[in-house]
Amino acid sequence: MKLLAFAASTSSQSINRQLVDYAIRLLTDGLVEGVPAREVEVRTIDLNDFEMPIYSIDRQNADGIPQPAHDFYDTIGAADALLISFAEHNGSYTVAYKNVFDWASRINMRVYHDKPIVMLSTSPGGGGGGFVLRSAAHLAQYFGNDVLASLSIPRFDENFDTATGTLANPELDVQLRDALATFATVVAEESDS
Repeated sequence: MKLLAFAASTSSQSINRQLVDYAIRLLTDGLVEGVPAREVEVRTIDLNDFEMPIYSIDRQNADGIPQPAHDFYDTIGAADALLISFAEHNGSYTVAYKNVFDWASRINMRVYHDKPIVMLSTSPGGGGGGFVLRSAAHLAQYFGNDVLASLSIPRFDENFDTATGTLANPELDVQLRDALATFATVVAEESDS
């Protein structure tokens, strides 16, 4: 399984990136039931590598679609599955993610290429980025996405040990492993083909 993983944030201190990194480690160390480590090849991307002008139809008509949008779209297309952790800004996507997504949707509305995905979110507060996660999971059906699982991690500073890079809350850790275990269906399909 070729897994594309990223945080929908451009922050150099992104807690969502820390969560993605931990999830990747669980997968590549063989700590997720039904997903053998030898079956997982992970590529991570940084949204900072896809910086573009703010989308507008006038800009598209004048200059076309910027190359970073094509690169983002093609990178998703090359993966078998996606792992995204959404940062929440004022109850919604970060501007950086929304912009790259908007540009990519002008190439093809099925930005996610019908790839199976596990969606995560976290925040310092009790909501755990739940607003953006629910929105992303709901809207995914319109953009070519099969959401296998979604999980919100509240109170990041209380539930995540930044020194070890692991979830310190055992219940949330089990929930994360269960969410990642849904990738077993992707691995099984890859083995059958």
